[in-house]
Amino acid sequence: MRSSVLLLLVGISHAFAGEHTYQITYGCEWNDETGKTNAFRQHGYDGEDFLLLDLKSDKWISPIKKEFKAKERCNNATIRVAYWKNYLKMDCIETLKKLLTLGKSSLEKTVSPQVSLLQKNSSSPVLCHITHFYPSNITITWMRNGQELKNVKVGNLLPNEDGTFQKTVTLQTEADEWRKNEFSCVVKHQSKTFRKTLTEKEIRTNNETSAPVDMTVVVVPVVILLSLLLIIAVIGYLVYQRKLKSGYVPAKPSPSEYESSVQSSTEA
Repeated sequence: MRSSVLLLLVGISHAFAGEHTYQITYGCEWNDETGKTNAFRQHGYDGEDFLLLDLKSDKWISPIKKEFKAKERCNNATIRVAYWKNYLKMDCIETLKKLLTLGKSSLEKTVSPQVSLLQKNSSSPVLCHITHFYPSNITITWMRNGQELKNVKVGNLLPNEDGTFQKTVTLQTEADEWRKNEFSCVVKHQSKTFRKTLTEKEIRTNNETSAPVDMTVVVVPVVILLSLLLIIAVIGYLVYQRKLKSGYVPAKPSPSEYESSVQSSTEA
C-alpha cells in the first residue's frame, strides 16, 4: 500500500518578554489505493501544540487544559473555520493529486542495478558493488553453496550524480575457500533478482594488466608504407631508363654561364 503526503510548514517568531516561537503547520494526505484522505492544521508555541483544528466537529481544540482567549476567538470566527475545512478537505487534496500526476514519471522510475565483483589484490576481501539502481530499496546477500552468509560487511547507501544509488557488501573470506565452494552475490531490486557468481573471471582487480599489443596493428601499416615507397622507386627508375633509350640527355650549362655563376659567387 502506498500513500502520498503533502505538508506545508510556516514558522513565525515573535518576541514577548524574551524570544518565543509561534508555529503553524498544516497539510493533507491521500492514499491512492484506498482513496482515504486525512488533513490537519495546528498551532504551536515554543515547540508545544496548543491549538488543533478538529475537522469532524469544526472546532478548535487544545491539549492544554487551561482555557484561554485564543481558542475562544478562533472558534468564534466561524467563517475562517469553514474556509480551512474546505481548503484542507478539497483544495489541498486536489493540489496533491495534480502534483503527483506531474511527478509520476519520477516517482515510478525504475533503474535496474549493475552488479560487479571487485578486489584490490588477490589477498584482499571481495566486494559486491551494486550501482545505478533506483529506487533505493534493495536487498543484497552473499551466498555460500546456497546458504546466506552472516560474516559480511554492509556499506552505506550512497547517491550517484544522476539520481541513482550505489551500495557495497564485502565478503570476508579467504581465496582458497571461495575457489573450493560456490559463492554468489544475490541482489533483489523491484521484484527482480540479480546473481553474480564469484569466479576469477568475474573479479575485477587493480592488478589487471593491460591487454597485449596486437603487433599486426603496427606491422601492417609499415609494410604498406614500404611497399608504396618501393613501387614509387621502381616507377621512377623505369621512367628514367625509358628517357635514356629515347636519346634524352640532360642539358649542361655553357662555359660562359658557368663562368658567370662562379664569378657571381666569388663577388658575393
